Amino acid sequence: MLKKRLIPCLFLKNGFLVRSQGFNEHQLLGNAIHQVERFNAWEVDELIYIDITRDDHYDIRRDDMKVKSEGDILKILEAVSKTCFMPLTFGGRIRTLQDIYDRISRGADKVTINTQALADPTFITESSMVFGSQAIVVSIDVKLNAKGDYEVYSHHGQQPTGLHPVAWARQAEQYGAGEIFLNSIDRDGMATGYDTALIRQVAEAVSIPVIACGGVGQFKHLAQGINDGLADAVAAGNIFHFTELSGKRARKELLKAGIHVRN
Repeated sequence: MLKKRLIPCLFLKNGFLVRSQGFNEHQLLGNAIHQVERFNAWEVDELIYIDITRDDHYDIRRDDMKVKSEGDILKILEAVSKTCFMPLTFGGRIRTLQDIYDRISRGADKVTINTQALADPTFITESSMVFGSQAIVVSIDVKLNAKGDYEVYSHHGQQPTGLHPVAWARQAEQYGAGEIFLNSIDRDGMATGYDTALIRQVAEAVSIPVIACGGVGQFKHLAQGINDGLADAVAAGNIFHFTELSGKRARKELLKAGIHVRN
């Protein structure tokens, strides 16, 4: 039996680490690089960074952040990868094969693709053929629409696509995705727990691993994502930022719930 994975997810905006809520509100948390040292000590299984910057402005040259003048996302990735001792996934603003190469060559093990995959699903196939499907994670952002149905959204969760997440996940798998990163926009930053019904629907529809994200406020929510949602891996952001030793405490909770994780 494959072990379930525990994955902190960090969101970057204009070079800074931020707390996200509903994909619209972003609270500045601080340095994008130094946080990695904590996760190394807590021995989490993987790490996901997603760049949610909506312009081309990267400025992390603030004295209070104690960071040298890295001026773009690739230099930030280079600095992160030098410190990160676990598999690293990096996503956001990926539009071309060159974008993927730039990230993998600077230390990323995998990339997440979202808007470009929706715009041109053959990009998933091309990426998988060049870099291997194990390196291509399709990120799916979902929220309930006005009719109360699950719908996939693109462009930072701003544009409806008319796609149901189950149908899109199946297509992504057929086009060559190695994993699905499933994020609930409605639950993002709310600390009310995963949308396990959504996760289960997608997990039961595909044979590739599904990473659940969005809504974790207590460690027990992580176990629910696996036991109730059938996720292969559980990701979260805020609980890892605001709770000391959260990686070790999260793993302890998963073990307590009888989940097969790395001890």
